[in-house]
Amino acid sequence: MNIQDLKIVADSSADTFEMEGVKFACAPLKIRTDAKEYVDDGKLDVAGMVNDLAAYKGKSSSSCPSPADWLTCFGDAKYVFCITITATLSGSYNSACVAKKQYEEEHPDRKVFVFNSLSAGGEIRLVMEKVREMAAEGAEFEDICDAAKEYARGTALIFMLESMKNLANNGRVSHIAAKAADILGIRVVGRVSAKGDLEPLEKCRGENKALQAIVAVMEKMGHRGGKVRVGHCCNLAAAERLCSLIKEKFGNSDIMIYHSGGLCSFYEERGGLMIGFECAAR
Repeated sequence: MNIQDLKIVADSSADTFEMEGVKFACAPLKIRTDAKEYVDDGKLDVAGMVNDLAAYKGKSSSSCPSPADWLTCFGDAKYVFCITITATLSGSYNSACVAKKQYEEEHPDRKVFVFNSLSAGGEIRLVMEKVREMAAEGAEFEDICDAAKEYARGTALIFMLESMKNLANNGRVSHIAAKAADILGIRVVGRVSAKGDLEPLEKCRGENKALQAIVAVMEKMGHRGGKVRVGHCCNLAAAERLCSLIKEKFGNSDIMIYHSGGLCSFYEERGGLMIGFECAAR
């Protein structure tokens, strides 16, 4: 397959708004309150949104791209590799499947593969990088899709949360638990499970202990070097400290740091981290 025939499409939970070397499009998710709507399109003032939400007292939520949004992203590509945020947190996957059906009915000579990442952020980035790599090598579309699914079994996502206010405001954790964590200075370290659920693992007093816990979890999950993608929400210093710990422990990790987009920052909140990395197959 010629790489020019392929287009990678993701929703904005991938924290990616452009990719070099391959056609790419991003379908934005939206963050909503009773007062305002934030469109996660790569132009969003993420820090401003984070500040707004920190002061906001009401409920907040996210909404997924519509099938029409996905169709716009598909454009006129012959082959589309479409990857979405975990279906346990959003209807993005189901919406993309509706778009796939319509696109292939209207264009019988074209193909769309929709992949439920069971994750978000840096883990999705890793899968997209794998797809781009295989396409550049001339692999066939079906082989790329199969390899992406297999590769994703050997990737994972860990998160560190300094605040759980937004999770409480959209009903994912109790307000009591969120308030207690804030008062006690607790950082929650967790992972996205194999089913795509948020799974808290440890409650750490202070950021340094949380960063050390992340490295320990990575080792336990089978990271021995390789790719690591670190997204942060207004906390570059912690991301850099974590990367130093990872290099000290594993030596040969290929690390990239970036500021998370709107959707991931909505879940991370100020100070939070999301780390996608290669690990043992799950």
